[in-house]
This record gives sequence, structure tokens and C-alpha cells, in this order.
Amino acid sequence: MGEVRQARGGAAGTAVRVTAIATLTPLEKLHEDPFLVDSRGQHAMCARWAAERGYVVARELLLHGLPCDHGALWDGVRPGVDVFVAPSRRVLERAVASVEDFTAECARRGVRVETVGADEPSYDAQMKARVHRRLSLPTAGYDGR
Repeated sequence: MGEVRQARGGAAGTAVRVTAIATLTPLEKLHEDPFLVDSRGQHAMCARWAAERGYVVARELLLHGLPCDHGALWDGVRPGVDVFVAPSRRVLERAVASVEDFTAECARRGVRVETVGADEPSYDAQMKARVHRRLSLPTAGYDGR
């Protein structure tokens, strides 16, 4: 289903709070589709989008096929204050069970949903190796930094 992490940083009283959505894709897909595997890169793209607008990332979600009514999506979300952001429609299509249902639920609840709309990065062998190390060695204390 998915994982919710509280994002680091942010200031109290910020007018717009961003929930960054990334998709959970198995490491085995790294050579086929590295961007979908690189959830950190997806969250970073959302964070840049938020920073450009003066928004703060309040939550990072890591999802795969989550139903639009799942409580993890809506925990603490406030109409007119929160916005869901995904790097692209392609990521959103993998993250939630139905983009149409999700956007309709967002509209019903008065919450915006946006996509960054920037081009996905091209991954060379070195970038793929970094993603592989980060995802395959987390229990060894390596976090990719």
C-alpha cells in the first residue's frame, strides 16, 4: 500500500502545505524505469516545485495503488491549505488506484492536486548505481548522502 513519512523542516503558520507524492516501485525495475524507482528523486522534484512557490513540504507519501479514500492520504489534510503534488501524471497513476477518483475526491474535499510538469531526469549508469546502493543497503546504515 504505502508509507507516510513526516517531512523534515518547514515553518508553522505557512499558508500552503504540500503533500509530496512518490510511487513505490521495486528495485528490479531500476534499469527499465529508473525515475519510478527513485522515490527520493520524485520527492526532491516536488520539494523544488514547492520551494519555487514559497510553500512548505509537510508530508512525503510513498504509495503504490492506494485507494483514494485511504486514511493515510487524508490524515490532517485541510481544505484550502493543503495541496497534493506529484512529479507527473505517470507517477500519480502508479501511486493511487485511480487518478480520476483521486482528483474527484480532492475536489470534493476542497484540496488541490498538482503535478510538477517538469521533464523527468535522464539517468546514467552512475545515477542508477547510487539509487541501487541507497535502496539495497538501507539496513547497513547507508542512506545515499
